[in-house]
Amino acid sequence: MLGLVAKKVGMTQIFDETGNLIPVTVLRFDPNVVIARKTVEKDGYKALVVGIDDMKKNLVTKPYRGQFPENLAPKKYIQELRDFEKEAEIGDSLGIEVFENVRYVDVSGVSKGKGFQGVMKRWGFAGGRHTHGSKFHREPGSTGQSTYPHRTFKNVKLPGRMGREKVTVLSLRVVKIDPEKQLMMVRGAVPGINKGLLFVRSAVKK
Repeated sequence: MLGLVAKKVGMTQIFDETGNLIPVTVLRFDPNVVIARKTVEKDGYKALVVGIDDMKKNLVTKPYRGQFPENLAPKKYIQELRDFEKEAEIGDSLGIEVFENVRYVDVSGVSKGKGFQGVMKRWGFAGGRHTHGSKFHREPGSTGQSTYPHRTFKNVKLPGRMGREKVTVLSLRVVKIDPEKQLMMVRGAVPGINKGLLFVRSAVKK
């Protein structure tokens, strides 16, 4: 597996060699600094622990500072990379060159929060008739029975908080990589807000 932590810059569009318009999302890779290595002998599995964005000194507690080597500044965001294919030592800085020969990636992030929503927006219910006299427009309808079982079952689709959950988009094609600016363009949309954190890995299914 090859993967790094990135930030979503935003969406735009480009034209390919044949003139077709392609919608793309731009991802920026800040330096992913290796802060720890986990081994099979000691931890039971192999992994790298990377971090991005230095923290302000007045915000670092002693227990949190203890996770980092003395010569490294504490990082705001930490990610564990299991079964990372390339060799790296503590203190190394990983960048977009990790994806040099990768054509498809999987992108994970936290989706935008939509707040409390009804069943039509949250679950795609069709709703009732909009004609005069109808008293059923956007309600969820019957959710439980009266005499038996006299309750509403679990996992019934009801109104509630929508979004702000982990979403993974699989097999996005890498359209362009800019090593100088540490930017990657992938075809299509990825979850989350602009400037939000994402985990980008080589595609599992391709």
